[in-house]
Order: sequence, then structure tokens, then C-alpha cells
Amino acid sequence: MRFAALLTHARAWLPGRTTVDARERLRAVLGAGIGLLVAALLSHWLAGPLHASVWLIAPLGASAVLVFAVPASPLAQPWSVIGGNTLSAVVGIAAANWIPQPELAAAVAVAGAIGLMFSARCLHPPGGAAALLAVLTHTTHFSSALFPFFTNSLLLVLAGVAYNTLTGRRYPHVQVAARPPGSDARFSQADIDAVLARYNQVLDISRDDLESLIRETELESYKRRLGTLSCADIMSNVPISVEFGTPLQEAWALMHERHIKALPVTDRTRRVVGIVTQADFFRQLDLQHHEGIAAKLRDLIRATRTVMSSKPEVVGQIMTRQVRVASADRPVVDLVPLFSEGGHHHIPIIDDEKRLAGMITQSDFVRALYRAVRPEPN
Repeated sequence: MRFAALLTHARAWLPGRTTVDARERLRAVLGAGIGLLVAALLSHWLAGPLHASVWLIAPLGASAVLVFAVPASPLAQPWSVIGGNTLSAVVGIAAANWIPQPELAAAVAVAGAIGLMFSARCLHPPGGAAALLAVLTHTTHFSSALFPFFTNSLLLVLAGVAYNTLTGRRYPHVQVAARPPGSDARFSQADIDAVLARYNQVLDISRDDLESLIRETELESYKRRLGTLSCADIMSNVPISVEFGTPLQEAWALMHERHIKALPVTDRTRRVVGIVTQADFFRQLDLQHHEGIAAKLRDLIRATRTVMSSKPEVVGQIMTRQVRVASADRPVVDLVPLFSEGGHHHIPIIDDEKRLAGMITQSDFVRALYRAVRPEPN
């Protein structure tokens, strides 16, 4: 047991495997080289008119690693780079001016830089090096924060914006993306924020990337569990359907008797032309006042005996025409986004001739998933 504990502790010192391919590594290498070259050349040129002896700071190399190798990182965003390096330099310069003892000045500069970067929301690891560099070189002129620290950082960021955009990487990278309309409610940004608050550590990943990774991991898990299961394997065969001209009363009675919430609407050749759900019925009612809903529903589905009618009489008048269908041989896992994010509860299944062959509901999908993950009996 003691040896196992020591082995586990030793593994914590080892880095994890890098999951990026050779092409991405080459992209990062070339980007860092080009970006730093651009920043160095322009800074060296600017140093002449400014009569500056120092034109390039060493922490910029670390900044280049972040901007070009991990451009999605919150620590690599433009404000993090520019604000982190510049504000840290100010702290380092202040420490060099006011604290005679270099060891204490170095410690105070780095600690103060971290605290200021947290407050200014520009945490950037090379900022700590920028503060330390100011102390070690005994930089006492606050103008140095503008050149070279600010200027170097700005030029590197501009090079990063151009290079990352041209090579297909978002930079700046949105840290909290807006959720698209119709997204599911399995978890929200508030849920992620609550978990991150409990975790209470800085993560080197943006919230939108974290959410995307969680969703894609779920989908990959579904693929592994469901395997080659097709829609035909889990659909309800010979589903009950109605036609465009089916009276509302008849359609509602079918839903009530069979305990179903949706009916495919087909033409005479059994091709799907729409779907009618309980929601379609209730959409015709005045739900601002909840009193008398049952009476309103009875009035809606009751057939009108006159030639003219001021209300819908048949299914085709209230059905949803834009209906998502799936082929019988389609993998079940492809329906995950439809049920989880698309807001669908019922998916009509069609055969090779585009005719209605079955129906899959959320319940059918959940049962299939349960069977897929249920442990085999001994």
C-alpha cells in the first residue's frame, strides 16, 4: 500500500500526454518565431527615436508560448498579455524604487504583480517574470513600463491576432460564449460557474471551451455505449398517424386513448407532411387566463356543423409543418443533439421510400441508452 501511494505521488510529477498533432505543433512553433521576430524588429526600430537601450524583454518569450501555442487560454488573451506584463512592470519598478533590499523587492514585486493581475482580470504568468526583471535590472523609470514592456506586448498581440486568424485559430478567443437559441437545459453557464466556484482554482481553459468539451465528451460516450444501434432497432413500429383532413376531435381522442403526445401527419402515400402535438392544440387556446381551459379545449375540438367556421377544424390547420425526420438505418446516436439540444420529443422514422415506418420518442431513446449501459447479468 505504501509503495502504491508513493507511485501515485511520483506520477503526479510527470506531465500528461500532449494531444495535439504534428501540424498544430508546427503551427505554434512558426507562429511564435514569426510573432517574436515582428515584435523584436519593430521594437528595435522604435528604440532608436526613443533613445532606449533596452528594446526587448525576456518575458515576451513566455508570452509568445501562450499567444501562439495556447491561443484559447484565458491567460493568453490580449488584455492578459498587455495588461499583465505592463501592470506587473509597474509593480516591479515601484519595488525597485522603494525597497532597497533586492531579495525582498523581488518577492514583493512578484507577489504584488499577481495580486494586481487578479484584481485587473489580466492574470498572465510572464507578468511575474516582468515584475522580477524590473527588480533584477534595477529599472527605476516608470516610463519603462510603456517601452519596452507595453510596446513589446502590444506588438506581440497584434502579430498573434493576424497569425492565429490566418491559421484558423480564434484569437482573441471568446471566454463566455452566448448559448445558441433552442439549447437544452441539461446544464447552464450558471451550473458551470457554480462548480468552478467550488473548485476555487484558476483553470487554463475558457468557459465556452469547457462547456463544448463536456458536451462532446457526452456525445462520444453515447457513441461508445450505443454502438451500431440504428433507429429501426428502437423505434415504435407501425405508429398511429393522422392525415391532413382528420378532424381535431378524432386526433385528440387518439392521443387520449393511446396515451401519446404527438401524431405524425401523412398524406395518402404515408409520406410525412407534418406532426401534431398536444402543444399544437393548446397553442390555439387563450392561456393567459387558466380558468376554463377544459371548456376551451372542448370548444376547440368540437366539430362545427355550419359551412363556415371561425376556428380550426382539422389537423392540417394546427399541425407543425416543419418536422424533423430520420431514416430507419440512421445510427441512434445521431439523434442525441435533436433530443437534447433541438427541443424535439418525437422523431418520425421513414423507410427507403420516404414513407412513415415508425416513431422514436425521448422515452424510446432513454430505454435504449439504459439497455446499452446496463451491466450484463452474471
